[in-house]
Amino acid sequence: MIVITGATGALNGATVGHLLGLVPATDLAVVARDVSKAQHFAELGVAVRHGDYADPRSLPDAFAGADQLLLVSSNDPGADAVSLHRAAIDAAVTAGVGRILYTSHQNADPASPFKPGRDHAATERLLAGSGVAWTALRNGFYLHSIDWLAGPWRETGVITVPGDGPVSWTARDDAAEAAALIVASGGGYDGPVTLTAGEAPTFGVLARIASEVTGRTITLEVVGDEEWLAAQSTPEPLARFTLGFYQAARRGDFAGVDPLLGKLLGREPRTVREQLAA
Repeated sequence: MIVITGATGALNGATVGHLLGLVPATDLAVVARDVSKAQHFAELGVAVRHGDYADPRSLPDAFAGADQLLLVSSNDPGADAVSLHRAAIDAAVTAGVGRILYTSHQNADPASPFKPGRDHAATERLLAGSGVAWTALRNGFYLHSIDWLAGPWRETGVITVPGDGPVSWTARDDAAEAAALIVASGGGYDGPVTLTAGEAPTFGVLARIASEVTGRTITLEVVGDEEWLAAQSTPEPLARFTLGFYQAARRGDFAGVDPLLGKLLGREPRTVREQLAA
């Protein structure tokens, strides 16, 4: 039995969609906080179970019988993600899960300026100490995030950012398909597994590609952290959370690329050029 959490969200929802083309629906179960949002899976023959990381008592039953358990990471910037992940891992141990797969990130680093990177590093340590076989799917930074992290360049003609580090922008659906292929393989992927696109362009390169695909001159403006923060319309805590991404990119946290994603897909992953031209 393959059990998947977070299937009502975009990433693991897509992973379930890909898994349905690889294994029988009766081999799958999805875990949701609100089971009514997962009924479209039930209609396809997938078991739907209630479970909530914030309610640890709900999790052992939700994970029961899992040969493999795919845990989605918390995406709430204000949550204590590591505590939520600890509850899920502890429940997986209690339920006797055979392998835990976790949607991590390529910048899993306890010293990362970007909070999710620190959370992923801490969660991977928990997995390593769990006594259960585990796989950390270290996905590249999601490609669709360009739409807000590069700012309103389509209107202004300028990409204004507080740093010009390289980023291996990786399509979320490509990562979801790779996760499905890894899960369906039944093994052979132990510990951290890096899944990225084949290139890691800087924002300067993004500006050049944007110019080519639009036929306009798109320029790059790099500003200081405080100047960038002052220009944001979002609440300051959220703006500072986002600033951590640019600071991590400046350190090179998202610069690494790995050919595994393309090998799993049997094709080139989606590119920055395709995203900017869309």
